[in-house]
Amino acid sequence: MTNKTMTYETALKELEQVVEDLRNEMVSIDDLTEKVKRAKELIEFCKDRLRKVGGDLEDIF
Repeated sequence: MTNKTMTYETALKELEQVVEDLRNEMVSIDDLTEKVKRAKELIEFCKDRLRKVGGDLEDIF
């Protein structure tokens, strides 16, 4: 899923799944780097989305 079609909710759901996989040790050592990289991308996406919404709300009020 690209960032253009991703929503905050889908990113958060995917991030929660990655975290759950890591907690349950469901990730092989070979996939660990990719999972952590993806988690970082998802966190940045969510932070950016929250910043944008916060800015929009400040503009309104």
